[in-house]
Amino acid sequence: MTDKKLCIFNWSGGKDSTLALHYALQDETIEIKYLVTTVTEKYNRVSMHGVRESLLLKQAESIGIPLYQIRLPEMPDMETYDNTMRNYLSKFKDEGITHSIFGDIFLEDLRKYREEKLSEMGLKAIFPLWKKDTTLLIDEFLKLNYKTIIVCAQQSLQYICGKVIDKDLISSLPKNIDPCGENGEFHTFAFEGPIFKKIINFELGELVYRTYNNPKLDNESGSKSDDFGFWYIDLVN
Repeated sequence: MTDKKLCIFNWSGGKDSTLALHYALQDETIEIKYLVTTVTEKYNRVSMHGVRESLLLKQAESIGIPLYQIRLPEMPDMETYDNTMRNYLSKFKDEGITHSIFGDIFLEDLRKYREEKLSEMGLKAIFPLWKKDTTLLIDEFLKLNYKTIIVCAQQSLQYICGKVIDKDLISSLPKNIDPCGENGEFHTFAFEGPIFKKIINFELGELVYRTYNNPKLDNESGSKSDDFGFWYIDLVN
């Protein structure tokens, strides 16, 4: 028997996570012990994506890998986030975990941050999608017959919330929008495809707009500049 890398997979529930997991499951050197997702304690929803915990659980059940939830307060500061993650990484290491898998594609600062935090705990990172062309990635995702719906989008992209991604939608996006939303322009929920044993069913719920504090300060007044916001479409199961 050859030794495998015992891993956790950082699962957001969206298309990039899905494709990265698709790749990881085909790698004979990898064994995934848990899907790990951060969930906002107050709302029982996936952090940033806003998807209900109940749908997250259905995804994990359909995939067939145990789900490990890390519960976080709403909008935690970096110290709280780092301390929480450090505690959980310590627990994972005690269980023999050696690697953590991510669906990041090209954000260098984010990769560096993840690798540094893992290194502090004696763990390593794996990035199955790293530096792949995002146009080619979304094309492959669709060719593999995966389906995903946009659950969250920046203010100017309200019209794509609640839409299932297809080639026409991707081609209609403004030129400055990454086709995988890698810069945070939008987030998705995957509900059908090869890694899922059964389709995750849901209905569209309420569309809401939420604002967040902009950390940049106005140069003259010293006050915070205008808030920025995102549209969220609720998925109800």
